[in-house]
Amino acid sequence: MTEFKGIKKILIIKLRHIGDVLLIIPAIRALKDTFPDASISVLVNAGTEDVLKGNPLIGELIVLDRGVKILPVIKRYAKEVGFLKTIRQKGFDMTVDLTGGDRAAIMSFASRAGYRLGRVFRKGFIGKKYMYTHLSAEPEGRKHTVLQNLGVVKGFGINTENLSVDFYIPEEDRLFIKKILTPDASRITYNAIVHVHPTSRWLFKCWKDEAMAEVIVWLLERGAAVIITSSPDIREVEKARTILSLVSSRITHHASRLIDLCGKTTIKQLGAISEASDLFFGVDSAPMHIAAAVGTPVIALFGPSGAFDWGPWDNAEGQGAGGRGQGNPYPKKNGIQRFGKHTVIQRDWDCIPCGEDGCEGSKISDCLDDIKPAEAVEIIERHLKRL
Repeated sequence: MTEFKGIKKILIIKLRHIGDVLLIIPAIRALKDTFPDASISVLVNAGTEDVLKGNPLIGELIVLDRGVKILPVIKRYAKEVGFLKTIRQKGFDMTVDLTGGDRAAIMSFASRAGYRLGRVFRKGFIGKKYMYTHLSAEPEGRKHTVLQNLGVVKGFGINTENLSVDFYIPEEDRLFIKKILTPDASRITYNAIVHVHPTSRWLFKCWKDEAMAEVIVWLLERGAAVIITSSPDIREVEKARTILSLVSSRITHHASRLIDLCGKTTIKQLGAISEASDLFFGVDSAPMHIAAAVGTPVIALFGPSGAFDWGPWDNAEGQGAGGRGQGNPYPKKNGIQRFGKHTVIQRDWDCIPCGEDGCEGSKISDCLDDIKPAEAVEIIERHLKRL
């Protein structure tokens, strides 16, 4: 174990998207377990901070305004220099860069922390490695993102056996969904609640609208209440609306069990919806990770992404030295895989995962379009029968 002295203030940097930020929690816990007296601050992009709010491991959330990128050069420079000065003035003893980008490397160096941890990078500016005092090796083989984040600190003796990805929900957000689902208030009767999130900020991760609508119709006819959500992004809302219109054209008396919350929820409310549901069904997205974090079984459609690094994380399997989460939860390159209560539906084609934005840059992934509604229904039905 590397000997670290005088660690009282730690800064963790994760300048990525919502799902990426959520999956750093086990790494945060490892730092807190190793340095219990230290206060931990986490620096994230604006719009991602809610997935960490309420977590007792974190003493401070520092939010980077990404809007500075569109400012005139001089104003942008002044803003960014001012932000770096603020970071330096906080007097961190250790920084942990879980981002890997050039900006995070500069922020880590500018903090003047005595210990600056990061990972060996293949890309970046010349001399980037000198921004750090400690560099971990690149992960070997297929590693889940949770384990990749943990690996940045694990090589230096900073570790935890509790790999839970926690998501904290304020009580007012639980009441928000409870009011919607209370039979006396809404006169909704159902035998199961399914949270369906059919969209992603990356449209090449989305299934065909007609296929998603067919599954939703099946759920409604089976007697389930279906809560459909999307982010407020106009492209996602429009896609969700198209799916809803396809559903509405095929149902009549089941309509009261279809609850449209597209573009109407906060990140915390998304978590409350999943927590109140018996099942989450959707595509590879941040809400998928949130649903897994609150303990709801996830059935997720994957296209060009790898489940071995981005599949839904099962908290129960991530406990203790012998848990599956400590090894490789999604061991196969592709295909249908299960980790604990979660299932990933994916083709087993040789080209998967390609990580491309659709086949030949089309924004449409043939591997996703090839999945038939009946395949998803079969897996969903098997789960619902266990309720």
